[in-house]
Amino acid sequence: MPAIQLPDGSRRDFPAPVTVAEVAASIGAGLAKAALAGRIGRGEAARLVDTSYTIAEDIELAIVTEKDADGLELIRHSTAHLLAYAVKELFPEAQVTIGPVIEDGFYYDFAYKRPFTPEDLVAIEQRMGELARKDEKVERRVLPRDEAVAHFKAQGEHYKAEIIASIPEGQDVSLYREGGFEDLCRGPHVPSTGKLKHFKLMKVAGAYWRGDHRNEMLQRVYGTAWASKDDLQAYLRRIEEAEKRDHRKLGRELDFFHLDEHAPGLVFWHPKGWTLWQQVEQTMRRVYQDNGYLEVKGPQILDKGLWEKTGHWDKYRDNMFTTESEKRDYALKPMNCPGHVLIYKQGLKSYRDLPLRFGEFGQCHRNEPTGGLHGIMRVRGFTQDDGHIFCTEDQILDECGAFTELLKRVYADFGFTDILYKVATRPAARIGSDAAWDKAEAALFASLDRSGVAYEIAPGDGAFYGPKIEYTLKDALGRPWQCGTIQVDFALPERLDAEYVAEDGSRQRPVMLHRAILGSLERFIGILIEQHAGALPAWLAPVQVAVLNITDAQADYAREVAKTLQKQGLRVALDLRNEKITYKIREYSMQKLPYILVVGDKEMAAGAVAVRARGNQDLGAMALEAFSQKITGDIARKA
Repeated sequence: MPAIQLPDGSRRDFPAPVTVAEVAASIGAGLAKAALAGRIGRGEAARLVDTSYTIAEDIELAIVTEKDADGLELIRHSTAHLLAYAVKELFPEAQVTIGPVIEDGFYYDFAYKRPFTPEDLVAIEQRMGELARKDEKVERRVLPRDEAVAHFKAQGEHYKAEIIASIPEGQDVSLYREGGFEDLCRGPHVPSTGKLKHFKLMKVAGAYWRGDHRNEMLQRVYGTAWASKDDLQAYLRRIEEAEKRDHRKLGRELDFFHLDEHAPGLVFWHPKGWTLWQQVEQTMRRVYQDNGYLEVKGPQILDKGLWEKTGHWDKYRDNMFTTESEKRDYALKPMNCPGHVLIYKQGLKSYRDLPLRFGEFGQCHRNEPTGGLHGIMRVRGFTQDDGHIFCTEDQILDECGAFTELLKRVYADFGFTDILYKVATRPAARIGSDAAWDKAEAALFASLDRSGVAYEIAPGDGAFYGPKIEYTLKDALGRPWQCGTIQVDFALPERLDAEYVAEDGSRQRPVMLHRAILGSLERFIGILIEQHAGALPAWLAPVQVAVLNITDAQADYAREVAKTLQKQGLRVALDLRNEKITYKIREYSMQKLPYILVVGDKEMAAGAVAVRARGNQDLGAMALEAFSQKITGDIARKA
């Protein structure tokens, strides 16, 4: 007689073993219809099960519906299977491989003799809808591993058979069937295909089998699935808006940068883009200067032996660009930390010198796989606003607290005020004493408490050498971007023999705090472009104002206006071309400039300018001095 305890604290007793579906039905017809799965147990021990799962003992149970986060994940997981089902119906020779849930959707990888076309995706999605409307029952069965291998080999599903063969011998595997399609899966799944109503296939891309570039290329079909039509439509609108803001598209249209096959994963910055870069870099340079950082510069290439000492050679070797000279092996630096320790070691340091803060706009290179490159967001050559603080253990709290406050101010200047905070704590595989870890973690928690911010804990996600805070900003579309971090490192000073003279005359190891606010400047600029849809605020805009004449009669006056503004430090474009003024206004509006100044005979006679603000706002005529005060006010406020 199983006794079922429900989330509201109530209890239901049953005279015999009972399924999750039957428990839901005993509560109400509405819940029975909405049930997607069950969650049995509590806390970390809780697990999801199918509605067909039989409960024979006393247990805690929650019925999972589409309103639960777990329910949405189940919908997406089951929709991935529905996708594979539809592909096999339309293309029987296609082989299915893996199909996991990802953020906002799912994908499934297929092996097929030709590339899927956009027309194929339409047909697949239509077939998915037909199969969903048939409301076929989803059923689970269990087979011994070797029997499952033979089962899929007999179907010609060699990829699936290979996956199963990698499971330890003697284990059983679960299969899920819906209609004429059966797939390997741990589950659980929705009880029937009729639960899958709101989905869309998004795109097809290439993917290597098991993520290894040495294996054959497969076709990855991406899709999205939601609990309601409204949720799906809202997501599609966000995707449409994100495509309009895509930094790669805007980078071309606004002439900021380009990427070239002659240098994959590296950026060619054009004059306007490099002007934007300089605004970001010089802003961060002032942050260094105003907050006690000493700017340094380390070499690009360092001996292999150093990377072996730090442990990077073992961990990052496959992602490092290497070279050789005079029978010595070198590597392009993938990070700046070892170089900063070497700078620290020049000259004996005293406790009076600490904390010692180094900052560098350090250019790094990582041999990222081609498939992982993404515009300027994921590149092989990038520059970090990198900093390292050498301090005593007693100074960790103050330094981390000050850094969080600094980061909040910098993000606000760039237009980001929604920040997520996460503390990643000690992993199972780590170095250093528990006492040191206790102190480091306590300092990170206390620093965020002092800042008055809410934060999450990511147990076990810290680095092997110490815990860290991860700072994630949200953009205008609500997308998260993890940019900033501060990490507590006991290992690198030890490995590279860094020390200082303590107050009692003893030699001690400093603690090394790795910190970055923006992270990769390339990536952060990509985020900025997408955040503002290319319409950058006046203080960041590569061109802040354009001066346009109507006829040649105002050319000299237009030059005067432009020169006056340039002397005030503004970035000005002067356009004296013999074109219609409407054409010129439209052209500069497309470039998303903050302001366009038009000068005709009337403005020239009055010593004024006709001001147009971004967004086709006609602000009318104003004295040049008044406009100058307006734009300099915008810049000062970072508006």
